[in-house]
Amino acid sequence: MEDIYKKINYILVQLINEIWELEAKAIITDRFKDLTNNDMHVIEAIGLEKESNMSSVAKKLNITVGSLTTAINHLVKKQYVERSRSEEDRRVVLVKLTDKGVDAYRHHEEYHRQMTEAVLEKLDEKDIPVLMKMLDALDDFFKGYGK
Repeated sequence: MEDIYKKINYILVQLINEIWELEAKAIITDRFKDLTNNDMHVIEAIGLEKESNMSSVAKKLNITVGSLTTAINHLVKKQYVERSRSEEDRRVVLVKLTDKGVDAYRHHEEYHRQMTEAVLEKLDEKDIPVLMKMLDALDDFFKGYGK
């Protein structure tokens, strides 16, 4: 059991590091060279909906609204995001992607699609429930860690 633990631990650590590093290389192309990996994840959290409020985007990213404000300021300057005030409640700040931001979102989405398909094509249908159970366990761990 000790060998299995070590092997799983090694694979998980390597996988997390590789995903982060390769994602940065894959999504930060010449076209999007002014973005960071973190910028791309803010763009992803804003999504393609008409508008999102800052609080909901910060919650998706598990960061404070203050931290998000800093990231949004950079993305507004780079013309990936537009910021406005809610007509119903002027205290609420809304953000949405510009056309340039939508292009970046779709580029990031395509990378994730390719990654997911690469995994699924290696599996038999009977293996998918095991993969899902493992991914759910990882998700539960990450969501619960630090609480």
